[in-house]
Amino acid sequence: MPAERLHLVRHGEVFNPRRVLYERMPGFRLSEDGRRMARAAADYVRSLDRPLAELVCSPLERTRESAEPFTALFELEPRADERVIEPWNAFAGKRMSRAVFIPQNWWHLRRPSRPSWGEPYREVVDRMHAALDDAWDAADGGDVVIVTHQAPIWITHLSIAGLPLRHDPRTRRCALSSVTSFERKGDVWREIDYVEPASTAGAVDVGAV
Repeated sequence: MPAERLHLVRHGEVFNPRRVLYERMPGFRLSEDGRRMARAAADYVRSLDRPLAELVCSPLERTRESAEPFTALFELEPRADERVIEPWNAFAGKRMSRAVFIPQNWWHLRRPSRPSWGEPYREVVDRMHAALDDAWDAADGGDVVIVTHQAPIWITHLSIAGLPLRHDPRTRRCALSSVTSFERKGDVWREIDYVEPASTAGAVDVGAV
């Protein structure tokens, strides 16, 4: 029996005082507030009073740490899946507020529709859909939680909604520790809910990273 519902959960706030785009760089862990946010997301999923069959996460530190409250509440160890990782980005390690004004970087901004600064949107869609399908089919009933990143969640939303993949990263509806829920009927995915269980008031790192 496949899963009944799948939740894409964004990680909590990262300790990032330099405000760099951390992409897939190691060493970027949750802030103290980020741990609170991650717990709020797990508490929300538990409040749905639905069995959780599988817990999946990106292999990066911030998603592994954001999966820990789910392990504590549901007694499930997370399975790391490289396919739900953050997209690669040519601006990794840089402060975007400064990098966009440096002429040498303008080449990376030439084709926003692809985008030219990082992993093509279509490749993100393909790997995310494959990960969602595999997790859905592998579950023995119940729900699936995948702890991942803002860009993969938003691009998945756009794809499933049949919307253009090109977008302004600053306009993504995907707050820290938000939960975007889906169901699949046959081979067709549909989004059924979006919730922001955690307050992000006072958060320092909330941007499109």
